[in-house]
Amino acid sequence: MQQIKQVSLGFLGCGNIGGGVFRLLRDMHDELLARDHIDIVIRKILVKDIEEALEINARKGLDVPRELLTENASDVTQDSEIQIVCEFMGGEQPAARMMEAALNASKHVVTANKVALALNWAQLQAAAERSGVGLWYEASVGGVIPIIRVLSVNLESDRIDRIYGIINGTTNYILTRMTQEGKDYGEILADAQKLGLAEPNPEADVEGMDAAYKLSILASLAFHGRVTYGNIYREGITGIQAEDIAFGREMGYTLKLLGIAKRQGNVVETRVHPTFLPASHPLARVDGSLNAIFVHGAFCQDMMLQGRGAGDLPTASAICGDIVEAALTGPRYPTFENTPEPCPDFTFTDNWLTRAYIRLSAVDAPGVLARVSECFGAESVSIASMLQKEGTVNGRVPLIFITHPAREQAIRRAAARLDPSICTLEQMIRVEE
Repeated sequence: MQQIKQVSLGFLGCGNIGGGVFRLLRDMHDELLARDHIDIVIRKILVKDIEEALEINARKGLDVPRELLTENASDVTQDSEIQIVCEFMGGEQPAARMMEAALNASKHVVTANKVALALNWAQLQAAAERSGVGLWYEASVGGVIPIIRVLSVNLESDRIDRIYGIINGTTNYILTRMTQEGKDYGEILADAQKLGLAEPNPEADVEGMDAAYKLSILASLAFHGRVTYGNIYREGITGIQAEDIAFGREMGYTLKLLGIAKRQGNVVETRVHPTFLPASHPLARVDGSLNAIFVHGAFCQDMMLQGRGAGDLPTASAICGDIVEAALTGPRYPTFENTPEPCPDFTFTDNWLTRAYIRLSAVDAPGVLARVSECFGAESVSIASMLQKEGTVNGRVPLIFITHPAREQAIRRAAARLDPSICTLEQMIRVEE
């Protein structure tokens, strides 16, 4: 008979995600005991205020014993009986400092905190390696989607050259509803906030910061070299108009906020921005708050993983998978030298090859299209398709076109050539195939 392994956990925080993990481990305890021969016990939980935590947990139906709660972080990070510390605090600090303290005390650390990881990965990994313990972060990108393991283990022998990710559920929900209902951004955002799908201050989501933290992690693992948050170009969705989504659909495209990472040789591009995809692309059909990550490799070719990117129980499922792996296996470290600076072998570019959706407000007069074409032709940017709408506003009409592939900076220079007395640039959205 296989011997039962005793595993003691400490929690740093016990909010929505921590509560989900508490619930899952409670409900799955006997199955994990029978199936994996591990007896997982939660020993200490750090909270800001014990009385408040007891009240909140009671409302959630979580029977958390008072004796497990502490307001002292060292009761978790320095307890010699605790083998695995699970971080649920969110934000960069003090979460990163507490995780580092736990690693220095020779405890495995499991986290879903993409901000603390993306900004402090080198220090945290160095602490883990010094102590011979593991740093586990499957839930930091894509929630329940096992993309970290796929990149770190399953595709370790492949050469990944492209990742497209819908890695923020809030923005995907907003853009999906804007697409389906034809409503403006502000109206859908307000609904999402009422439903709890967007934060009262949604900046990290809607301005693309959340996705950029996650892309930093994905690109580093995929390309086997450090890609820092500062290497990622970022645009959010706050400037997206319902009319652009409608025009894009008319031309056969669907709008998503994507994290995009590409590598050709040692030239790397990493960017987060609204992106039109052909309606037939697998990612174009990922709606609501779902996440999905599309990967292309030299040998695996195309593959896509899809699932719940947020929520207490889906995220808890990924975290508990890390807990079990940490309990049963040795630590696994990334293949690259993890430093605070970007990989010196990489050349990061802001002049990527892309197609672009361009919406102009043009004077309704003969010869305007020819003059627009001259501006773009002067920068070797050619027009692939065009849509001109009838009806004028102040003597101007919408002129929409999609370019052939061209360099980012050439498209920008072409737009700067436009004569504002003839037409003005109202919107530019990149297009990927």
